Amino acid sequence: MIRAWVRRCAVAACIAVPPVLLLLGWGPLTSGHPAHPVLLAVVEAAGISMALWRRGPAWLVAVLAVLLIAPTVYLQPFGATTVVTAENTATTAVLRPDGPVRAGLVFHPGARVDHRAYFPLLRRVAAEGFLVVVVKEPLGIALLGGDTAEVRRSHPDVPVWAVGGHSLGGVAAARDVLADGSVRGLVLWASYPVDDLSTRDGLTAWSISGERDGFTTPQDVAESRKLLPAGTRFEVVSGAVHAYFGDYGDQPGDGVPTRSRAEAQDRIVEHTVAALNDVT
Repeated sequence: MIRAWVRRCAVAACIAVPPVLLLLGWGPLTSGHPAHPVLLAVVEAAGISMALWRRGPAWLVAVLAVLLIAPTVYLQPFGATTVVTAENTATTAVLRPDGPVRAGLVFHPGARVDHRAYFPLLRRVAAEGFLVVVVKEPLGIALLGGDTAEVRRSHPDVPVWAVGGHSLGGVAAARDVLADGSVRGLVLWASYPVDDLSTRDGLTAWSISGERDGFTTPQDVAESRKLLPAGTRFEVVSGAVHAYFGDYGDQPGDGVPTRSRAEAQDRIVEHTVAALNDVT
């Protein structure tokens, strides 16, 4: 009796959770990388298969359900609170300036954050003469996407490139720099590298962080200095928290801000434009 109940609950969860998550995260999931809808479909198919697999042990069905559902729920993205339009492909979104392109920026979103949450800030950066390509990360995890050399090659009109990213996206951006010596700039938003870039020649690097960030703390940023070139600019946005680097609402575990989101984002945009001006 108990085994049958466990089996039914596990199967029901696998079948019910994917459509609920899809409904709740419709915008981020349908506009982002196709890997996420595929994952939901896999979990749904697994639930149906387990329903038909009547001879399987109840404990095994329960374990499989947990292994499938737990990461799927965890990967549900923080949705953008403001949606700005952009040119879209399956794996990127492009924000273009109105005039000539002076430089390009490939931008990696933070982990589990809707890529569209960065459009309001990056649209203002693009307006200053920069082509901005926002990467749609597989399952919202930047390190799963590999380097972005092909993305840059697809825009041959861009004279010089920088890469950047927020949080885990900044780690991915730093790995882009390590993999491709032609990248001239690195712009870290509330992030730091895990690889040593201190001897990378010809790299203009900026670290833009929040004073009140609860995830990438001021101490984390200070400790990253040894991994970045000696001339790296470190700009701290007073009163800013981790979630201020995008428009996706508050983030559990973040610090407590002491200034408004709009004021902090003005500074973030100003510093980012200055960083890209340094690259040109």
